[in-house]
Amino acid sequence: MIASQLPLSGITVVSLEQAVAAPYATRQLADLGARVIKVERPGGGDFARRYDTTVHGTSSYFVWLNRSKESLTLDFKDPRGREILDRLLDGADVFVQNLAPGAADRLGLGAERLAERWPRLIPCTISGYGTSGPWADRKAYDLLVQCQTGLVSLNGTPEETARVGISVADIAAGMYAYSGILTALYTRAATGRTHPVEVSLFEALAEWMGQPAYYTRYGGGQPPRLGTQHATIAPYGAFPAADGKEVLFSIQNEREWAALCARFLGRPDLTDDPRFATGSARVAHRDALNAVVAERCARSDAEELLEELESIGIACAGVNDVAAFLDHPVLAARGRWTDVAVPGGATVEALLPPADLGGLTARMDPVPAAGEHTEAILTELGRTGAEIEALRDDSVI
Repeated sequence: MIASQLPLSGITVVSLEQAVAAPYATRQLADLGARVIKVERPGGGDFARRYDTTVHGTSSYFVWLNRSKESLTLDFKDPRGREILDRLLDGADVFVQNLAPGAADRLGLGAERLAERWPRLIPCTISGYGTSGPWADRKAYDLLVQCQTGLVSLNGTPEETARVGISVADIAAGMYAYSGILTALYTRAATGRTHPVEVSLFEALAEWMGQPAYYTRYGGGQPPRLGTQHATIAPYGAFPAADGKEVLFSIQNEREWAALCARFLGRPDLTDDPRFATGSARVAHRDALNAVVAERCARSDAEELLEELESIGIACAGVNDVAAFLDHPVLAARGRWTDVAVPGGATVEALLPPADLGGLTARMDPVPAAGEHTEAILTELGRTGAEIEALRDDSVI
């Protein structure tokens, strides 16, 4: 579907963005039809372009985060580059930046200064630990924030901690920035008032730490690290099958527990065993319970276990690797894949956005090469060909 038919048609976003968090927020705005002008460094662009080269020579991160955007290379520290940036902001609805700590204020691009010149502009700042407070000047990357929030202490096994295998702090911050911008746009449309949006990686992931935070503060200790086992529910985890594969299943209530005992374990007597009579008791006697479950699972192959668990209404899953996820029948049957062009002329399979707006198809335009739209954008701003060449000769663009 073309951008003009989507909900954010007519909204222009200018973004001084890099890495993951800000590009994730703006890509979602682009998915809904917003025009996103991504301002990148001359001579290389967003450093996330070079995180890896696995997708036809382009970074897997960059391909994921930057479809449907226009790329403008610009040295906005140069007065001529800053004039161009200001012209872009004259016509923008949203300004997003995740520059290094303090950089936006030093450049006169902090929220207060922006509000003075562009009162209808919605500025969005994404930082590591917030723009105030004792850690405002600290750099923050995803794994650092996973460590600072205690998330890493919850992952892994009793013997070893582990990071979450995706950029979860960046994703959290990008999601809250996206929802904050949508809220600010709605408020501006409904009331005329404009509110700046600020999100930090630390505070975004801190929100996701709510359950273990309550558990730790009021339970006398934090949830234990148990690999694929659940810290507060049992049985809930992965168990080896006879063929060496693993099957994960979850018991959420007493009805499911009774069905598991009678129809899967063949041990209806366990429902009356005081060690397993309640959810808390099952957690307290997890080792004994897991031994019973593991013995049963070891007698059948994974597919047989999954069929049997499904037949009695127990939520279960095989433990997929990423290749198996890519071939998942749900994604195929629901038509969740589409083609997106990447720099160099190749195409890749990309997942559609998860929020399905009935009757609307998300915009899935190409991932831009660094500076691909520079000349077109400058021409739109009234620059002549000679002026553009002069700016390029001086490395301003």
